[in-house]
Amino acid sequence: MIELDEQNFEPVMALSMRHPIVVEMYSPRANAAELSQTLTQLANAAGGRYLLARANVDAAPGIAQAFGIQAVPTVIGVIGGQLAPLFQGTKPKEEVVPVIEALLQAATANGIVGRADPVAGGPGENPDLPDPRFAAADEALESGDFAAAVAEFDKILAHTPNDAEAVAGRAQASLLVRLHGVDPPSVLAAATADPDDLDAHLAAADLEIASGRIELAFKRLIDLIRRSNGANRDTVRVRLLELFETVGKTDPAVLNARRDLMSALF
Repeated sequence: MIELDEQNFEPVMALSMRHPIVVEMYSPRANAAELSQTLTQLANAAGGRYLLARANVDAAPGIAQAFGIQAVPTVIGVIGGQLAPLFQGTKPKEEVVPVIEALLQAATANGIVGRADPVAGGPGENPDLPDPRFAAADEALESGDFAAAVAEFDKILAHTPNDAEAVAGRAQASLLVRLHGVDPPSVLAAATADPDDLDAHLAAADLEIASGRIELAFKRLIDLIRRSNGANRDTVRVRLLELFETVGKTDPAVLNARRDLMSALF
């Protein structure tokens, strides 16, 4: 999380070319501290999937004007320099989570899958302090060379196999590799035509994840696990676990799917 002001506005917004940004426009007068706390908790739990930027409209009226803010609190997503209005007013955590997850899925579909680095967050500080371990992977992602990004994440994981950020980054980059050149209607038609076509259903699940139909993708693969055995079953299980990393371990859909997976396996 970083405090956004008129001095660091441009460099922070430039980070949206690397990873999504969630901007909270707030005012101490708005009596929305609970929403601010929720957004901060979610950002900290997201492990770098996005950056939370908080702007006090009383202290930075120029930012409010740039975003066309009419009331606070207002929460806006930024992906690749493009604004995506999320919601206005206060919302409980259970309503905020799916809104942010939809933003992250849109970012993945557009190839914006870099990781946000922890920042000090003080006004005027430069947040663009990339973790050198991920520099090559981030550069590959930004250039659209997703296969190279996978290779760079593999290098990191060779040294630190349990690095959660690298595991998630690799999963996202791998999804983009698999989606390249895919014809969605053909893939979905093949999956519909043959309930046991392993490759078609794996590809269909990738498309559903990229388009934000997370629960449908998970159900498809869990049903396939129930119908499969041996090596095919393990292939689907591994892919499902990888998609869990892509979506995020704390996503409610992932938590529900994990329970369904256990039931399907045992």
